[in-house]
Amino acid sequence: MATSQSSLEKFEPIWVADQGDGTYRNPILHADYSDPDVIRVGDDFYMTASSFSHTPGLPILHSKDLVNWKLVNYAIERLDLPGYDVPLHGKGVWAPSIRYHDNKYWIFFSTPDEGIFMTTATHPEGTWSPLHLVHEVKGWIDPCPLWDDDGHAYLVHAFANSRCGIKSKLQVCRMASDGSRLLDEGMIVFDGTEHHPTIEGPKFYKRDGDYYIFAPAGGVKPGWQTVLRSKQVFGPYEDRIVMHQGSSSINGPHQGGYVELDSGESWFIHFQDRDAYGRIVHLQPMQWDEQGWPVIGLDQEGHGTGEPVIVHKKPDVGSTHPVIVPEVSDDFTADRLGLQWQWQANPQPEWADLSPEQGLILHTLPYPEGVQSLFGVPQLLMQKLPASAFEATTQLTFHPKQAGDQAGLVLFGDAYAYLCLTQTEEGNIRLSLNRGEKQRNSDLHADEWQEEGLDWKGEGSTASGSTIHLRLTLIEPAHVQFSWSEDGVSYTPIGTTFAATTALWVGAKMGLFAINTKSEPSAGRGEYRYFAVKEIQE
Repeated sequence: MATSQSSLEKFEPIWVADQGDGTYRNPILHADYSDPDVIRVGDDFYMTASSFSHTPGLPILHSKDLVNWKLVNYAIERLDLPGYDVPLHGKGVWAPSIRYHDNKYWIFFSTPDEGIFMTTATHPEGTWSPLHLVHEVKGWIDPCPLWDDDGHAYLVHAFANSRCGIKSKLQVCRMASDGSRLLDEGMIVFDGTEHHPTIEGPKFYKRDGDYYIFAPAGGVKPGWQTVLRSKQVFGPYEDRIVMHQGSSSINGPHQGGYVELDSGESWFIHFQDRDAYGRIVHLQPMQWDEQGWPVIGLDQEGHGTGEPVIVHKKPDVGSTHPVIVPEVSDDFTADRLGLQWQWQANPQPEWADLSPEQGLILHTLPYPEGVQSLFGVPQLLMQKLPASAFEATTQLTFHPKQAGDQAGLVLFGDAYAYLCLTQTEEGNIRLSLNRGEKQRNSDLHADEWQEEGLDWKGEGSTASGSTIHLRLTLIEPAHVQFSWSEDGVSYTPIGTTFAATTALWVGAKMGLFAINTKSEPSAGRGEYRYFAVKEIQE
């Protein structure tokens, strides 16, 4: 599923964690890779993360040193389950785990309403097997397998109270050694109701004969990292808080996975919730104390609970590796979309085309039935916010065919804004900045209004289309200013500053779209020649 390489070397890297002096800064990825899990196989590290209903899903990232990461693949192109052809905000792929066992790579994940699924691959950058339903169940979430030394297999998971009425508990099930099914209904091995409320996201390990379950607790923003330990797979488990915010600025440091290096070092990758920026990824040093408990981060208080680091010496992987960051910009010259792009739902072939001459072509398809805003539109092509401050610019050539055809640049969340060209009933082309907000009682409708607009081409589109450059500039704390340009050099701000917001369980996203707002079939299109992102140093 990997994309072919295009001439992206002309674009600057965004958010470089490697400091070039043997140290790194956190976050290592200033992007919404929620609920990350990581493994080491030889000299390679692989990470995956939640993707919810966005597709392609289950991102696969690769690194040689735990600091420099590249997005190399997705495990699934589509989420072939009922309903996912339209946006199902907050549903879909939750908290996956990735493992290497029996010469294969495995990913287990749950969808909160359908059950626990598994996929495998002989190489993470190759083709992953079709999704296999391990266990059909509602509300069993965040699964992680463990293959024991004796060949027996187990699976630990948490519960979604909203689906099954159970909260703050972890359960272990026996599992078939081929990962195909669960062998029993499981046993609750830990109840965190009193001391570790909302414990979830468990990761299962065995080390020096002991069983460990790493699990976040306390809630996403104020929470901490808990570790459970037992001599028996079904417990009883001791518990300890091994990382908390302490005096650091990193809130809710938890939920992730750890790896051990040939050098003897241990490292933990986790997320931090940064509101509109999403759940961004941090790397922490990890030590083991004399009693066999991990301590994540730096133990500033001397009681076995670490705090996150901001800058630290890089992991000792035995060699030095070049700076690599996930691609963000795109010149649309490859034979398929860059891996940074995701749709809001399962994609359809009629949504988009790629052309060496015209770039990315998005077709002005109508709203889905019953939808009246961008919030319910599946054909939004978007990507994660890549840094704390940046500008994103695109060149749009608009070819409308009828009234209501529209194409533009969007910053999306529960509240969203978009700068677009629209063909009016009079046949004019209008440039406008519009805003919308999710209604509390609906997933598909939103209130929208025109913030500011002006007639762009009074005589309508010409045979060669109407060409304009659109830009959004985002600065801390995720405040956005839109602007436009005729020549791509001098930009004029339009409208007031917009405060980006989260959507359900995810950060804000930015991207491109084309639609017919009259819900009529149309042969109109928007042609995007490039999407260039430049980091702003604040």
